[in-house]
Amino acid sequence: MKPLWCWRCKMEIPMLDEDEYRLVTSQHGPKGTGSMAEIVDRFHGPVLREYERITGFHETNPHAVYHHRLSLYGPPCANCTKPLRSPRARFCAACGHRAGESSV
Repeated sequence: MKPLWCWRCKMEIPMLDEDEYRLVTSQHGPKGTGSMAEIVDRFHGPVLREYERITGFHETNPHAVYHHRLSLYGPPCANCTKPLRSPRARFCAACGHRAGESSV
């Protein structure tokens, strides 16, 4: 686990390494029947609880856990140090700096 800026959440969030990610996402419960809220809680609740156990961060959006994964992000921007949105990104969405340009 490593704290890193999440461009979707607009804040620093604990990001999971690959082993942690596999452990967290393997915790899905059964969907079963019931109201949508009951189904979501049964299916995603264990994932959210495992994410909190590992990171100490209480996440309420089950879909956010899937993008709080270190391997999805690129290296830090040479200008603002926020991570690039992907390992293949050529410019920083946070400050607009392009790879290969001198820092301002």
